[in-house]
Amino acid sequence: MDPRLHPPRLAGNDGMSRRELLALAALGLIAGPAGVAGAAEAQGQLIWGIHVSLAPSWFDPGEASGIITPFMVLYALHDAMVKPMPGKVLAPSLAESWSMSEDGRTYDFVLREGCKFHNGDPVTSADVKFSFERYRGTANDLVKQRVAAVETPDPRHVRFQLKEPWPDFLTFYATATGAGWIVPKNHIEKVGEEAFKKTPVGAGPYKFVSFQPGLELTLEAFAQYWRKPPMVKRLIFKVIPDEATRLAALKGGDAAGRQPRDRPQDQQRGVDPRLFADHRQPDRPRSL
Repeated sequence: MDPRLHPPRLAGNDGMSRRELLALAALGLIAGPAGVAGAAEAQGQLIWGIHVSLAPSWFDPGEASGIITPFMVLYALHDAMVKPMPGKVLAPSLAESWSMSEDGRTYDFVLREGCKFHNGDPVTSADVKFSFERYRGTANDLVKQRVAAVETPDPRHVRFQLKEPWPDFLTFYATATGAGWIVPKNHIEKVGEEAFKKTPVGAGPYKFVSFQPGLELTLEAFAQYWRKPPMVKRLIFKVIPDEATRLAALKGGDAAGRQPRDRPQDQQRGVDPRLFADHRQPDRPRSL
């Protein structure tokens, strides 16, 4: 049996690790129920110190390799049909519901009404089909060779026809690849792939503002995000690869961040472990 067809479960009893919970909390995605009317306007700025250099490919779910690190950016810029959220391994997102046929060969999704991309375009079934066909990440061949057709009966309905029953289809579509993360078809066809990579447009809680390679990525809250407008207006991913510099920024309040806690060197420095959440890098690529 091919082990690639059965990805490992996500960490934690609720389907997400503390690392992912911190990421979502910082983005304002786990405070309050979806679609809260009259939510307070986003305010302030959060500088998030990160230990790795940001790659432009991380802005595009179509190139998602399956490793966990880029998802901290994808969760901010983009949204998926279904994705892991606190308390649910498979949480409805752009898709408000889905169903599987009795023979296990057909999956039907119903899109949530009123969802929009950052440029104002509505999220439709055509975008879902386009995003799946455009996906070219690590599991591209594995996923697409098992799908016979993607049908769009109307703007809010999408149907995946599989060549044969595949119990792990939803796991791969929603958690192990970027195939279920939706990008704007009309916009990409208009501006081209290269322009999209430089100035990505998504349907996530934050929209792209600017990117300085090797330095920082700046995002701004998207007030029309369907789930709940973010609490923080401006989010800056600041590259601080040097551990001592990152630690100084954390202690000085100049950046939020995450790195291993309860380490001997931190105890010797008298570092308060409450500054940190668990951020150990996995020994090998891991699915989100």
